[in-house]
Amino acid sequence: MNKNNRMKRVCVIGAGPSGITAIKNLIDQGLEVKAYDYNEEVGGNWIYNEKESHSSVFETTHIISSKKYSQYEDFTFDDFEPGIPDYPSHDQLRRYFQAYAAKFGLYPYIQFNTLVKHCERIDSETWKVTTEHEGQQNEEYFTDLVVSNGHHWLPRYPKYQGKFTGEYLHSHHFKKAAPFKDKRVLVIGGGNSACDVAVETSRVSRLTAISMRRGYRIVPKFLFGKPTDAVAATARFLPLKLKYFFSGLAARILTGPNEAYGLQRPTQAAGAAHPTVNDELLYKLRHGKVFPKVDIERFDAQIVHFK
Repeated sequence: MNKNNRMKRVCVIGAGPSGITAIKNLIDQGLEVKAYDYNEEVGGNWIYNEKESHSSVFETTHIISSKKYSQYEDFTFDDFEPGIPDYPSHDQLRRYFQAYAAKFGLYPYIQFNTLVKHCERIDSETWKVTTEHEGQQNEEYFTDLVVSNGHHWLPRYPKYQGKFTGEYLHSHHFKKAAPFKDKRVLVIGGGNSACDVAVETSRVSRLTAISMRRGYRIVPKFLFGKPTDAVAATARFLPLKLKYFFSGLAARILTGPNEAYGLQRPTQAAGAAHPTVNDELLYKLRHGKVFPKVDIERFDAQIVHFK
């Protein structure tokens, strides 16, 4: 252990997938570590709860990257539970992260049910961290700060002209499709959450439409019988531009152009934005279960005007 490590006291905010591996690796270096998490358990966003909470996963959520590229090097999915599918469910991920924390003895370093309210840089070697636990506010001092609080716990809404008077909620609050039975649903967005919500609601709704402000690349989960990211990894020796070109070309050959599904043509180069990985949306569009719309111009009570 480096002598300077004895003088270090590190605060880790969050005990989700990133937070726990940060804790583990910091401990491995002989550092003093204390972590705070708002939840009651390890797992972050992957702790499913039917009630509105920190989590934004819903009943049928599976990860969009394959297990091979979503696991820890020192504790693989096969180490955890042989037979885990290529794309694990939210519950399998939750149990995996909790098993990782138990295996490496991370729980004693984590204070749960704690909200980090403020972090202030006092000087070049000191952070003051203000927390709230069981109604009590506390201040502690650290030499270093590792922020692993995720980016899905606080919903962000787009702004449009006019006012919508129907039910208006963020995908963060979507937990299952059942409450949307026989309703007319408009999903706004073209990312992974939006496409998943459109697919799920279309199973029970009277009508589901999806509004996208631009063209998105909808990537299937499997190419040539293998997880898409595993296929893409075989081209990792290529220059980045060529890799993205061939990945985009393979997906386009297998699914066809966006225009065939009533969607706008992608305006960004392959690899320039986070991919939307979904096997069912294109199927639903061509089967008349989901209706494509362009960007929204304004709301007028329960009428939506599109550009």
